Amino acid sequence: MAGLIVLKPGVDWTASGGLFDWTLEFLVSRLSDRQVADQLQEVVDNNLGSIWVHELPPDAQAEIVSHWRRDLVAAGNHELPESENKPGVVRHLQELVDATYSAGYPD
Repeated sequence: MAGLIVLKPGVDWTASGGLFDWTLEFLVSRLSDRQVADQLQEVVDNNLGSIWVHELPPDAQAEIVSHWRRDLVAAGNHELPESENKPGVVRHLQELVDATYSAGYPD
């Protein structure tokens, strides 16, 4: 099953279920808003397969985007298992980071 992250209407990112889950779990321990972190964990735990970032509280949106921009690609390089597909997977994570700029989130 694929997963969908909607940054704002018209700007989204899809990934395999495993990468989608990993991308959300990457945030769970890092977010200061424990309610949002719990919500993301619930999406993973129940295989809900989608999250609408623009519907989260503004402070949580900013923090999510900050973590993705600052650390997501490096974490993917470090944490994801080595395979012939890893470079493509890491590029796909970079596409999510790039989409945060397309969605208009400030630096």
